[in-house]
Amino acid sequence: MTSQLSSPWHPGEIALQQEVDAEEKMAEIGRRVIRDHLIEQHRIFFSQLCYVLLGSVDSQGHVWATIRSGTPGFLHSPDPHALVVQIGHDPDDPADPGISQGQAIGLLGIELHSRRRNRLNGVVTRRDLHGFTLAVVQSFGNCPRYIHRRDAHIPDGNMSGSICSAVAVAANEPLVRGIVARADTFFVATYADIDDQGRQVDMSHRGGPSGFIRLQDDGSMIIPDYNGNQYFNTLGNMLLNSRAGLVFPDFASGSLLQLTGDVDIDLTSDAIATFAGAERLWRFKPHSGVYRAGALPLRWKIRDGETLASG
Repeated sequence: MTSQLSSPWHPGEIALQQEVDAEEKMAEIGRRVIRDHLIEQHRIFFSQLCYVLLGSVDSQGHVWATIRSGTPGFLHSPDPHALVVQIGHDPDDPADPGISQGQAIGLLGIELHSRRRNRLNGVVTRRDLHGFTLAVVQSFGNCPRYIHRRDAHIPDGNMSGSICSAVAVAANEPLVRGIVARADTFFVATYADIDDQGRQVDMSHRGGPSGFIRLQDDGSMIIPDYNGNQYFNTLGNMLLNSRAGLVFPDFASGSLLQLTGDVDIDLTSDAIATFAGAERLWRFKPHSGVYRAGALPLRWKIRDGETLASG
């Protein structure tokens, strides 16, 4: 059996890889694809993006996921070990306080139109009014599965977005239930504190058919986990730390629903079979949330005839 010391994965990820008898295979893959720097292809990719997904942890240990935007080039890599993110502070964004010097954050660069995505976790080494620098701890690409193709545009050509206030929302109110019930895409932030390695924050994409999240009467959600690359970054973090943050973008309006709460993972129950294609489930119970109308200047249109990527 592969020892954890020889694997790039942390104990939560390894435990789930063991569940599917993939520990040795994933140890070899991980050593090949998990890097402590950005390869040139990824450095170029980030510089092309006009939006980025971020996950951070606030002073109470709650994790928040967010989407921020900018003119292409607002993300750039001055060297393979750093990524500069040129975004100012946003007092209405609950993820903003956790993006501070010395703190670990997770970052996901994704192009919905091309289904390309790259993940990065690291530590903020500089934060000022104009943005921050992220020192790379782990960097790796992801496959295009479960991403709906959408094309982004800016209706008025103004990348600054609208001025809006954050509105506190409860998990069970109609606004929240409606957004979640219609969703075919959301993004999730998780984190774990690893002995001798410090905090690792992960930012990830989740997609499925519209309505793939099953809402419960109390506002909690049951979410299927489909066949994937067996990295288990998200669920591995959840196994060690039950906190998670979700962000649901309204692609038509640029509005964001941001929720933070707790998670239970279900690996064995009969309920798994009630979700077509699911291999396991996780249950998310929000304990606080924020709705930000028109928070992003971008709008996305799904491509005609679009179906989920299968690989």
